[in-house]
Amino acid sequence: MIEWLVHFALKLLQTCRDILPIAATIIGFQLFVIRRPLPHLKKTLVGFLYVLLGIVFFLEGLDMALFPLGSLMASQLTTPEFLGINPLSQTVIWQTYIWVYAFAASIGFATALAEPALLAVALKAEEISGGAIRPWGLRIAIAIGVGFGLALGTFRIVTGLGLYYFIVGGYVVVMLQTVFAPKMIIGLAYDSGGVTTSMVTVPLVTALGLGLAQAIPGRNPVLDGFGLIAFASLFPIIAVLGYAQIANWLNKRNLSSKH
Repeated sequence: MIEWLVHFALKLLQTCRDILPIAATIIGFQLFVIRRPLPHLKKTLVGFLYVLLGIVFFLEGLDMALFPLGSLMASQLTTPEFLGINPLSQTVIWQTYIWVYAFAASIGFATALAEPALLAVALKAEEISGGAIRPWGLRIAIAIGVGFGLALGTFRIVTGLGLYYFIVGGYVVVMLQTVFAPKMIIGLAYDSGGVTTSMVTVPLVTALGLGLAQAIPGRNPVLDGFGLIAFASLFPIIAVLGYAQIANWLNKRNLSSKH
């Protein structure tokens, strides 16, 4: 118990050190630039303490559960016994790893829906747009984009193809979609990529990519294990722009049919 308390205290001190520049910037601008006292000082301090404790517990949970879980799932899904292949075989056939793609898509979809930052952005988007942007529609579109992106990213790790092929090709699609998408959704679509790569998604995706690169013959964790987060950032943009284009087309079709 004492050992865990010492470990927790050290983690808390490390988190305080990381958060201190943010707090100093906010307080400094409030006191020396805006030149007004902090409103609700007691509530602000209590909230700041909650944030610190929450981050410490979250980081501890990552080390104890999410990182090991992602690596464990990757290793279990790529064992020769599960895949039904010869353990001595060094040949990688991408069709063999179909369950890996399915797991990556499922975990991407689920973590995107559970992302607190995405929920906050979706609710704000509904409020600002006067209900034109539906929170659930936006969240599901982004979750589908993350799921598809992670499935494609794991396919890249399995096959060893260059990361730049997928990223450059994806952004070409984004640029073409931007030309034809409704202007109201473009900024939100571009932001959706960053929203998905936050507290819940990043740890699991990172652990999955590294575990997969370690388990597949001929793959280097440093060269092949990273890059999944780029897929999780890019494909939600494509999904949201596509969702907006389809919704816009359906609205125009409904209006034309009424006339």
